[in-house]
Amino acid sequence: MELCDLTIHELREKLETNEVTAEEVLDSFLRRIEAVEEKVRAYVTITADEARERVSGELKGSLAGIPLAVKDNISTEGIRTTSSSKMLENYIPPYNATVVEKLDEAGAVILGKTNMDEFAMGGTTGFSAFHETRNPWKLEHVPGGSSGGSAAAVAAGEAAAALGSDTGGSIRQPAAFCGLVGLKPTYGTVSRYGLLAYAGSLDQIGPITRDIEDAALLLNVISGHDSRDSSSVRQEQTDYTAFLQEDLSGMRIALPKEYYELDYNPEVKESVLAAVKKMEAEGAIVEEVSLPSIEYSVAIYYILATGEASSSLARYDGVRYGYRSKEAANVTEMFKNTRSEAFGEEVKRRILFGTHVLSAGSYEEYYVKAQKIRTLLIKEFEEIFKNYDLIVTPTTPETAFKAGSITAPLESYKMDAFTVPVNLAGIPAITLPCGFSSANLPIGIQLMGPRFGEGKIIQAAYSLEKLLQLENKRPELEVR
Repeated sequence: MELCDLTIHELREKLETNEVTAEEVLDSFLRRIEAVEEKVRAYVTITADEARERVSGELKGSLAGIPLAVKDNISTEGIRTTSSSKMLENYIPPYNATVVEKLDEAGAVILGKTNMDEFAMGGTTGFSAFHETRNPWKLEHVPGGSSGGSAAAVAAGEAAAALGSDTGGSIRQPAAFCGLVGLKPTYGTVSRYGLLAYAGSLDQIGPITRDIEDAALLLNVISGHDSRDSSSVRQEQTDYTAFLQEDLSGMRIALPKEYYELDYNPEVKESVLAAVKKMEAEGAIVEEVSLPSIEYSVAIYYILATGEASSSLARYDGVRYGYRSKEAANVTEMFKNTRSEAFGEEVKRRILFGTHVLSAGSYEEYYVKAQKIRTLLIKEFEEIFKNYDLIVTPTTPETAFKAGSITAPLESYKMDAFTVPVNLAGIPAITLPCGFSSANLPIGIQLMGPRFGEGKIIQAAYSLEKLLQLENKRPELEVR
């Protein structure tokens, strides 16, 4: 096993005991990138020179010498940050996002910026302006999205872990497709300062890792109040590694019947329910509950998210920064041509839809009603968490599908059915692999908790991980 195949905590142990050096660790990851990146295409920008310069100095902190990847919608000072869009193809930020500052303080080494669906709009990483990313388990399949580049990089051994952003499942869905752990924290737990937002009331940065322990380690680093982010919550700093305990005894688990009554891949349903049975055998109390408002969650998510996207992307007009069309006779034409030429098909679709739902004739009919149903959904979650510690569901209704096999937008939006309610409610959720399909594709199980209940879901996920013993299974990706 190569160094690039190890987890963060395994690498930390070797670095702390001087069994290996930071230079040796970095070399292993850079060799893997050179060997597989041509096939996987996880990165938009690789920062090998900057990484080598960083490990040549003294590194201190909980992630000292650990090579990580960062999604390309998270601002990195002096390093191109494109959001995988032609609009920002040559944009080099003058500042770091708060999470990048925290990684730097912890001694982490950034290997590069990962590919994504343009402006985080998509579930395949096929809506990038630059190239499609492939799933390391099967290269003809998608890695998920929009944080597909981050997930593919970790699964392929091109990074020890990665940061992604999650608006409606964009960390958890690719993590599930790639057989990884993906954690979406409570809204406000991790600073969004420096995140190129898709939908500000839904977005949250979080880790994609190889196991639960690594997720807890990374969350320790990136969480905390930030005065530069108005949505950041002031609370006492938590050591999430303290919840790495194998104990499910007495834990109350809710299974929403609305999730399990849907028509989706039976292998996914069976694998998730088998994992729940294992939890029950270890002392967890499992009961069926009802979440009636989730029937509307996908619809209200796309109303609210596209409305916010329409507003947040209005800044890209060719005047202040980013792409500017050269084919324009006047300012109005320049605005129109810039946005027409630089935004991709999916982004245009969502801007148009969002502009419509915010228009004078539709605002009350769609946007206001969607906000009311969101409030009902939040209250339903709160009622369930009065009596239960966790809600357990599949992460996705299907395993990773072949690239190009889903072309209708509405069909692809249905893939978000199990993940978007978490973002609408602002609660934390984690996915981890619970099995494999007959085609040897990973299946993810999702654990949701109450607001600021990350500790509880980490404990449950860690316990389940030890029961399932799937964390060391890796894709058999041919390297040259």
